Amino acid sequence: MEAVFVAIRTFMEAGGDVLWLIAGATFIMWSLIFERFWFINREHKDDVSAALTYWENRVERKSWNAHRIRERLISEVNMRLTANLGFIKTLISLLPLLGLLGTVTGMVQVFEAMAYSGGNARSMAAGVSAATIPTMSGMVATLSGVLANTFITSKIHSESDYMEDTLTMDH
Repeated sequence: MEAVFVAIRTFMEAGGDVLWLIAGATFIMWSLIFERFWFINREHKDDVSAALTYWENRVERKSWNAHRIRERLISEVNMRLTANLGFIKTLISLLPLLGLLGTVTGMVQVFEAMAYSGGNARSMAAGVSAATIPTMSGMVATLSGVLANTFITSKIHSESDYMEDTLTMDH
């Protein structure tokens, strides 16, 4: 177990300070993604049930007012369903940019090493490492977020369609 921590620490040191920003943003992104999974699979069912109960207990469902109440119920459920989705998408967009920031800071280290050591390959290696690791990390985090976001968005659309199909205006 100690070897794992040493490997992680070595990786983080090689990637530079920007890698800590990427790790923090990735942690926040995945926390929000897991929160959405939890909400959809647990609490959302209660929201749908409450909206359906309210709608089914209405005597009249054909008037203009009933249409607006139905729209409000659907909108309220969808609003809770899509909470934090914008922030997840923002983090997905931010992670590659943080990776590029790591690339720039790593290249600055390479140029500093060239200036001080006259192009010694060993002294430039740390800067090259600090330039490539954050880029890779930002891309990997982004790809994992894109996949999770696609799945969540698909689930949200199907839940929203279910809500609209279930609140019928039959009487």
